[in-house]
Amino acid sequence: MRYANIHARSLTDPDGFWMEQADAIDWHRRPSKALFSDNAPLFEWFADGQLNACHNAVDRHVEAGHGDRVAIIHDSPVTHSKREITYAELRDRVASLAGALRAKGVAAGDRVVIYMPMIPEALEAMLACARLGAIHSVVFGGFASAELAKRIDDAKPRAVIAASCGIEPNTVVHYKPLLDAAIDQAAHKPYFCVIFQREQEVAALTEGRDHDWHAVQHGVEPAECVPVAGNHPAYILYTSGTTGQPKGVVRHTAGHLVALAWTMPNIYGVKPGEVFWTASDVGWVVGHSYICYGPLIHGATTVVFEGKPVGTPDAGTFWRVIAEHGVVSFFTAPTAFRAIKREDPAGALLADHDISSLRCLYLAGERADPDTIEWARDKLRVPVIDHWWQTETGWPIAANPMGLEPLPVKDGSPTVPMPGYDVRVLDPEGAELPRGELGAIAIRLPLPPGTLPTLWNAEARFRKSYLESFPGYYETGDAGYIDADGYIYIMARTDDVINVAGHRLSTGGMEEVLASHPDVGECAVIGVRDELKGQVPLGLVCLNKGVERPAPEVARECVALMRDRIGPVAAFKLAAVVERLPKTRSGKVLRATMVKLADGEPVTAPATIDDPAILDEIAAALRGLGYPRR
Repeated sequence: MRYANIHARSLTDPDGFWMEQADAIDWHRRPSKALFSDNAPLFEWFADGQLNACHNAVDRHVEAGHGDRVAIIHDSPVTHSKREITYAELRDRVASLAGALRAKGVAAGDRVVIYMPMIPEALEAMLACARLGAIHSVVFGGFASAELAKRIDDAKPRAVIAASCGIEPNTVVHYKPLLDAAIDQAAHKPYFCVIFQREQEVAALTEGRDHDWHAVQHGVEPAECVPVAGNHPAYILYTSGTTGQPKGVVRHTAGHLVALAWTMPNIYGVKPGEVFWTASDVGWVVGHSYICYGPLIHGATTVVFEGKPVGTPDAGTFWRVIAEHGVVSFFTAPTAFRAIKREDPAGALLADHDISSLRCLYLAGERADPDTIEWARDKLRVPVIDHWWQTETGWPIAANPMGLEPLPVKDGSPTVPMPGYDVRVLDPEGAELPRGELGAIAIRLPLPPGTLPTLWNAEARFRKSYLESFPGYYETGDAGYIDADGYIYIMARTDDVINVAGHRLSTGGMEEVLASHPDVGECAVIGVRDELKGQVPLGLVCLNKGVERPAPEVARECVALMRDRIGPVAAFKLAAVVERLPKTRSGKVLRATMVKLADGEPVTAPATIDDPAILDEIAAALRGLGYPRR
């Protein structure tokens, strides 16, 4: 078996294996070795090599004679527009923007925050930073000013690149006022901002700080690619922390490129020049790895889609995009297919489109339920492949290597570990569990190239969050088991981060927002099952003594507060006022017990509960919000 031999070698000879994979990318100076373990358990890959991410994603394809190949297809049903950008055009556009940033003082090691919708200019901004060796930090456009401000304060960017607005099916999202408010709130102030003005909304620019995207590039010299060290950060991407303070995942340049270069042909089965589509957002890790860098490093064509699976204009929009652009490999979240299935359960809209180019569908971002997989497989008549990974890893931990050796599919499993991932299931004391037993899923160190080496300016937090629970292992925070055939099954999170339509959101951060309401004395946020989104947050709040306002009014204000502070991405619409929260005698809130109540699972009062009668009160409040669903 090719897969088995490759995976085994990646664990027994990681240096030899990954040095061979490094041949897939261009080096300014080839590294002396792959693995650098001097600072274990903090590991680095290809640290003494030199290279440039933008050169590998853009320039080398032009130099190889592929400048006329389409690099980016922008398909935007919300603006009724489509356009294509070739690799030669992309190189020129990126070099010009990089030149403008350089003229404003951006240099290698500087941070640049990017706050943009799904337009090609978002990728151009990422690549322009990479061209200079600047470290980009993309923030999802659905986040409100307070969340953007946190990231500005942590990354301390020299510049912010933003668009004037984003476009939703029925509204314009005003990015510029959100950015202005975030900069007002942030302690750190960027030196300047570059604003891409969209025709749907032209934003007012702050004199002296803000510069128009096109005007700032006028008359500047295009920038060349700046070689950086293999362990130079390519980007910082913030993921939710359970404290509500975002964690800045760092991605080193060389490992990032080598790992993604391996995945494109071996996992996704894509050839250079073919069309690869990931229906996600550049603000998430999926967008970094498989809208921007992965396809472009491989010389493929990437689709930047600005729309929704339903409503732009209907539940057939995915099929239209696949048919029109000849997509061969498609990657999205199970939530999208649940939405399509609900709107068009018979798949009737498929009849309007020829999707014969499609060879495979990949699902990730949340657990793919067997019902959704079966529906997609039945309607599309292609393999439907679940795979599992995290913001922290940057590429799949477990997948079915369809381009290398397709393995039998087991519904509910993301299949097997990819090269470099030594996945184990551990008990609470760190002992390995037998096959089939549920436990904490951990990965034996070192993690492979492309995974996080640390957190931005937070090494102690990195160690505490990922390395301390199981010494010698990376703690994934997921629970599951491995079957007799070595297939991995991911069953649940082991922390309180919930997954809303593929977006990991911190309940701790949401609780901080609720607790800021002047009438709220105590609160808890739990993730409850939702047929469409997988999970949605539900808030239970206890009012301060003496507050006599109507409970429904306070609950509505809590919902509005969450939308203002975190943004619509949280999908927070469920809140109820309760007299008290169930706790242990030591004061710990019994969130898992409340989740069981909401999901209609059998509940036995924990032995440590301070008052079992409180569970009846919580159950009544949940029924008032429609839980458990019947």
